[in-house]
Amino acid sequence: MDFHQLLIDRRSIRRYTSDKIDPEDVKLILEAGLLAPTSKSSRAWQFVVVEDADMLLRLSQCKAMGAGPIAKCPLAVVVAVDSTATEPWIEDASVAASFMQLQAAALGLGSCWIQVRDRFAADGTPSDEYVREALGIPETCPVVCILTFGHKDEQRKPQDVEKLKWENVHIGKF
Repeated sequence: MDFHQLLIDRRSIRRYTSDKIDPEDVKLILEAGLLAPTSKSSRAWQFVVVEDADMLLRLSQCKAMGAGPIAKCPLAVVVAVDSTATEPWIEDASVAASFMQLQAAALGLGSCWIQVRDRFAADGTPSDEYVREALGIPETCPVVCILTFGHKDEQRKPQDVEKLKWENVHIGKF
């Protein structure tokens, strides 16, 4: 499959089978994140790999809504970044997360971005704080997102390129 087709076919997957992900595929996914470009080559991101079912269940409570897929995936990667090491830390972490999702799609695996930054648990605790405390992540490393990965237990239609919002593209000036 070429890259453009991969982009068309990749969709967020929230339901996974119970099958474990091959360790070599996990390595490739993490390597994709480590290959992501960063501002001034800071490489300040930190990835916490979580496969323990109890911890996945705990992490699924990090926000009031939308984190349920974490409890039912075989693998999650928490994407944090040392915010003292680079100014565009959100962007650096986001690029790395996207690279990991694209690598998973190329391997035929599903993934979903679970937003953590600027979200809150049901009790009002900031999601970032909740995840950092659960995993022992330092305060200087805010959590941007949690990526879920697994073998797909749902099928989604590819993107419809006829519905792309070309009106949002501006040439030369807005």
